[in-house]
Amino acid sequence: MGVRSDLDANFDFEIVDEFLDHYSMMVESMEVMIIDLSKPNMYERSINELFRVFHNIKSASTYLKITPMSKLAAFVEDELEELRTKKPPISQETIDWLLNISDMFASWHDDLKLNNELTKIKYSLLKIPDLEK
Repeated sequence: MGVRSDLDANFDFEIVDEFLDHYSMMVESMEVMIIDLSKPNMYERSINELFRVFHNIKSASTYLKITPMSKLAAFVEDELEELRTKKPPISQETIDWLLNISDMFASWHDDLKLNNELTKIKYSLLKIPDLEK
């Protein structure tokens, strides 16, 4: 049974459907916000919006018991909280890491749409980049 079937079996259809709609929008917007972190005039807005996106994913996936998604979102949220205190620009290593994180959430989006099991988290994503420029 895929992740979507599991959600449909355990939660009201409207809750699952609303989660999938919002998750799609958040995943689609991640990459642009991450790239905008390299622009000093966009940094504060982008870092705050990214933080909200990962906080929302963490909250919703925790409620829906999508544990890998919840744990990775919480991990990223903690790093973004630290980045909120930094002055722009941030390192290219950090931007690349966040883009890889975005790719992982996009893979999960595909898994949800195709009713597959969730793709395993790549261990390289758990290595926090040097947050200093």
